Amino acid sequence: MRDDLRHLHQGLTHSLERARLAARGKTGTLRVSLFPANIQELRRYFETFRARHPQWELRLRVSAYQDPFAQLRNGEVDILVTWLPVEEPDLTVGPLLFAEPRVLAVAGDHALTRWSSVSLEAVSDFQHITVEPVPDYWFDHFVPKLTPKGRLIDRTANVNNIEEVFMHTALGEAVTLFPVHVSWYFPRPDIAYLPVKDMDALPYGLVWLSAAENDMMRAFARVVRDLGPLPD
Repeated sequence: MRDDLRHLHQGLTHSLERARLAARGKTGTLRVSLFPANIQELRRYFETFRARHPQWELRLRVSAYQDPFAQLRNGEVDILVTWLPVEEPDLTVGPLLFAEPRVLAVAGDHALTRWSSVSLEAVSDFQHITVEPVPDYWFDHFVPKLTPKGRLIDRTANVNNIEEVFMHTALGEAVTLFPVHVSWYFPRPDIAYLPVKDMDALPYGLVWLSAAENDMMRAFARVVRDLGPLPD
């Protein structure tokens, strides 16, 4: 019954959405979900898409932490902006948006703040965050399981959202690896950000459900290709 009602509800929602768009002269909506927080830098892609395709509406949302690709598979969104690699057989990986160095967020009074930068080897002594359920290979690129020398990294601070990440970090219960833009968009008096000197830049790109690909998704990917990735 739940599944049957879900389909009915989705059909009614889509009908109302089409009527709303038609009243505004729009023929469709492209829904983009984002993991990164650097919206200001990404605006050039959004604004170019809107300028090139005024017949379509662009709607943005912040991505959920758990089961990140479910929102593509269940039709909630059309495109996901996420870190790479993504190795799901039913998903298409589009163009690169940017790649950033890594920083480590620690409590303002943490022992690591004595240093101007840190190594992944050194921070294995502290607890890190984890998110479930997510594909292991995908999350391993955000917080590795092992240091370069093979030491186990303790990933046992389970979080559901960014607020919980900052709570555990500010209280000294965990240290958190981030792309560097987080230090610009989330400056906090109780958290310090330290450059990580032995990790590769974390790339972010577009991902979508291959079976659902449409003109709007291809057009957005074309905008990203035409403009190219953000400068370093």
